[in-house]
Amino acid sequence: MRYSVFVERVWCAFVVVATALALSGHAQSPQSQEGSVRFEEVAQQTGVVFTLHNDPTPGKRLIETMPGGLAIFDYDGDGWSDIFFTNGAAGLTFDKSDPRFWNRLYRNEGNWRFTDVTEAAGLAGRGYSMGAAAADYDNDGDQDLFVAGVRGNQLYRNDGRGRFEEVSARAGIRSEVWSVAGAWFDYDRDGLLDLFVVNYLQWDPAAERERFCGDRARNLRVYCHPRYYEGLSNTLYRNRGDGTFEDVSARAGIGRVIGKGMSVAVDDFDGDGWLDLYVTNDAVPSVLFRNRGDGTFEETGLLAGVAVPAHGRPVSAMGVATGDYDGDGRPDLVYTALAGETFPLFRNEGDGLFREAGVASGLNQLTVRHSGWGIVLADLNNDGRLDLFTANSHVNDLVEHFESSVYLESNRVFLNVGNGRFRDVSASAGDAFQRKAAYRGAVAADLDGDGRLDVVTTALGTPASIWRNVTEPAGHWIAVRLIGRAPRDGIGARVRVGSQVRTITTATSYASSRPPVAHFGLGDTNTPPEIVVTWPDGSTQAVTADGIDRVITIRQP
Repeated sequence: MRYSVFVERVWCAFVVVATALALSGHAQSPQSQEGSVRFEEVAQQTGVVFTLHNDPTPGKRLIETMPGGLAIFDYDGDGWSDIFFTNGAAGLTFDKSDPRFWNRLYRNEGNWRFTDVTEAAGLAGRGYSMGAAAADYDNDGDQDLFVAGVRGNQLYRNDGRGRFEEVSARAGIRSEVWSVAGAWFDYDRDGLLDLFVVNYLQWDPAAERERFCGDRARNLRVYCHPRYYEGLSNTLYRNRGDGTFEDVSARAGIGRVIGKGMSVAVDDFDGDGWLDLYVTNDAVPSVLFRNRGDGTFEETGLLAGVAVPAHGRPVSAMGVATGDYDGDGRPDLVYTALAGETFPLFRNEGDGLFREAGVASGLNQLTVRHSGWGIVLADLNNDGRLDLFTANSHVNDLVEHFESSVYLESNRVFLNVGNGRFRDVSASAGDAFQRKAAYRGAVAADLDGDGRLDVVTTALGTPASIWRNVTEPAGHWIAVRLIGRAPRDGIGARVRVGSQVRTITTATSYASSRPPVAHFGLGDTNTPPEIVVTWPDGSTQAVTADGIDRVITIRQP
C-alpha cells in the first residue's frame, strides 16, 4: 500500500511504464480474441444488504482505509456457500447496540436468496475487524472461523448446530497488535490445522492523531505512508489438538522476520510435500517462508525471486493469489499493488525459483494504471485456464490532488487466453463493471451450483457486490470436495485433473477466505475425467468421476 508522495514512486513507475509502452504493440497473442466472461451484479435482489463501514475521520487514522476482508464458506453444512463480511467500527470502540458495525453472516438459502443470520449464529462480533479465515480446525466436520482485527483477534468455534462460540481466550489466540489476515494450514503434518496470522504495523491510536501527513498549505491531510511506522513479525499458532494453540513463532523462525504484512498465500511452492507461506508486505520486500519439514521455516523470498519485482524495488503488495496459470503443474503467484507498480506475476520455474512474468503475460501493460486490493485467480469461463479478477481502488482518497492516479475505480477481469498471456475483457464483462468504488476484498465461489464461479466484493462505505457469473457459452466443469482423515477438509491436498492441478486452501485474495473446493473447467470435454488426489500425508488416490458438471466428493480411504 503506497500513498500520496509521488516522488517515492517515480522511478518504479518510470521503469514499469516504459516497459509497458515498449510492449504496447505486442500485448495480444494470436489467441487473445478467443473466449469471454460476463457477470451481472445481483446483490440487491439476494437479500445481502451489507455495507462496509470504515468510519473515516478528518484525522485520517490509517486503519480507516484498510478493512474489507470476507469469507465464503458453508457454515451449516447444507451444501450452499454462505458469506461472512468483516466490518469496521466507530474508532476502536464497539457498541453492540449499533448493528451498523457488526460483522455479518448471510446464509445461502439457494435460488439466489440469502438471510442475515448474524445474531442467531453468535457472530455479532466486536472491535475493528480486517480479515477472515475459515476452516475446520478441530476436525469435527464443521467450518470454524478466525477474524483478524486491530488490537483484537477472534476465534469462533462452530458447534455444528448453526451457532459459533467465541473461544479466543480459552484457545490461546490473543493479540494486542494490528492483524490483517489469517491462514489455516497444517505446517507440521500432524493432521491438525495450524493458524498463521498476518500482522501489519505498530500503530498507536494516540500517536496517529498527532501526525500530519499531506500538504499543510492546502490543508490536505492524507493517510500516512507505512514508512512512518515500525513493522511487525507474523504469528504462527500450533494446534495442540485439545482446543488450544501454542505460539511457536519464535521456535519456527517466523518471528525473526519483521515485515508489514497484508495477505498470505499457502501452497507447496517447491514441490517437497510441505506447505509454504508467501506474505505480501507493504512497501518493504515480501517474504517466502519455505517449510523445512522439521517444524521450522527459512525466509527465501530474495533467493526465490519473489521478494520484489524485476526492477528491484519493493511495491505496495496487497492481496495475493496462487495457482497454476500456465498449466505446467507448478503454483505461481500474483498480487495487487498501486498505480505505477503493476500487479506483479511470478512464474514458478521449479526447485523453489520464480521468474517475474509481468511482461511476457501482458499484465504489466494491462495493470500499470490500476490500483488493486482483492484478487482472484480462477477459471471464470471453464475453459481450463485460470483467469484474474481484481477489486480496485487507490488507498488514498485524496490521491488526485497529488498525482495522476484516481481513487475510485471499477473492477477488472483479465482473461487467460493461453500461452501464458492475459487480455482485459472488463469492457464486455457486464455493465456493472463500469461502477466505480473503493473496492477491497474479493472472493470467488459457485454460489448457485451452476458450475460458474461467482465473485463477491466489498467496498468502503458502499454496499457489497455479488457478481453472478452468466458467461455463455461456458465450458463443462467439475468441482472436487475432499473428506480427509486429517485435516478433514483436505487442506494441503493436491488435486489433479488432466494437466490441471489445484491445492486445497482457503487463504485467498486480500484478507479473505474461500471454500476448500477445487474447481476445474473442462472446456468442450464431456468425458468424465480421472481425478488424482495427493493427500497431505503423501498418499495418492485415483478416482474416475461418475460424470461431469457436478461436485465430486472424495473420501480418503
